Amino acid sequence: MQGFPPPVDKRIMQPESDFFSFPKLRWTVCHIRELMPTTQVSRGLAAPSSLDYAMPDAAEERTGSDVGAVVNSMLRDEINNLTFTPLNSETEMSWRESLDANYTDGLLVMHKGQVVYEYYSGCLDESRQHAAMSMTKSLTGLLAEILVAEGTLDDTARVDTFVPELADSAFGDATVRQVMDMTTALQFSENYADPNADIWQYSRAASPLPKPADYTGPNGYFEYLQTVEKDGEHGEAFGYRTVNSDALGWIISRTSGDAVSTLLSERIWQHIDAEQDAYMTVDALGTPFAGGGLSAGLRDLARIGQLMLNQGQAGDRQVFPADVVASIEGGGNQEAFAKAEYSTLPGASYRSMWWVLHNENGAYAARGVHGQTIYVDPTAEMVIVRFASFPQASNSLIDPTSLPAYAALADWLLQR
Repeated sequence: MQGFPPPVDKRIMQPESDFFSFPKLRWTVCHIRELMPTTQVSRGLAAPSSLDYAMPDAAEERTGSDVGAVVNSMLRDEINNLTFTPLNSETEMSWRESLDANYTDGLLVMHKGQVVYEYYSGCLDESRQHAAMSMTKSLTGLLAEILVAEGTLDDTARVDTFVPELADSAFGDATVRQVMDMTTALQFSENYADPNADIWQYSRAASPLPKPADYTGPNGYFEYLQTVEKDGEHGEAFGYRTVNSDALGWIISRTSGDAVSTLLSERIWQHIDAEQDAYMTVDALGTPFAGGGLSAGLRDLARIGQLMLNQGQAGDRQVFPADVVASIEGGGNQEAFAKAEYSTLPGASYRSMWWVLHNENGAYAARGVHGQTIYVDPTAEMVIVRFASFPQASNSLIDPTSLPAYAALADWLLQR
């Protein structure tokens, strides 16, 4: 997409639907709102605050494409040179090598509330927002947990209590908690490699663009959710399905009276001294995509990670009850999660749309396809936020390098 106009064979645009294919993906992740309608997640009108950076040394420098602020260059170099052994490998890799291996577009590390590492590449720089993909789910789950903690939402109640329109769907007799933890029994395939999978039918229904003349399916998230059929018994097994997030988005919107984008602004974004507005893609009805539509700045998602690490506190403000974070950190049903057979996440669980690792540091994460993550390590007092544009959607291809890298950095920071 370089030039005025770009060459025909280099254009990424509607109505072509392949803009999430590689290598077009590397541009698309920073330009979602140029391809699809969006709604604002406002940061409000208050002045933003600067993140606290680790004290620079005498060799401080600014390199623009590599680092977005004056940082401790010696510290940066030490982190770049950290080594670890990827899963199922005998060959060591450096931290810096892992960034390229995983097509990292941006990465920021906070330790004890200070930025110790910041990196930009690809389409991303300090001023841009990047697609968060399914990290959006974790923020939808966070909003639901806030409403539960405040007594506004009963997570033991049936879904059709709040959304009667879902009574005849698979969601109707599930509890809100089963939706939050994705232990619903749904007939829905999320295999991105299968062009006939339900996830692509869902995407067609959710598209805000005019439907083809011969299209007879549902239009929008709410209509599609009413067509999802049940497959098994709720509560028995974890199954990662995006439709759960949009069902939860409907539940919290119906409960609160606000769209997910508005609720995210009013309950989170306006309380973290965010640098930028975020935005969310919408369907033809204007419904925000609660399962993956968010785009945001790297530093603002670091503020979200720090908010979680600080038990819901931002500066001297308690943004939401500490019980919210405690619920997520405690994790979900590990036995139910194990049935999904995630080989890179042994012993993990899923709680309120956050991935809980149950490792010795008590780490948990928001995760999105193609390598997005907010990784929170309470023991190391560390938050890592990464944006990426890995060629394949599945994080199981990225975890073998990413997870050991994060653990190695946590160990190093604990020893400093």
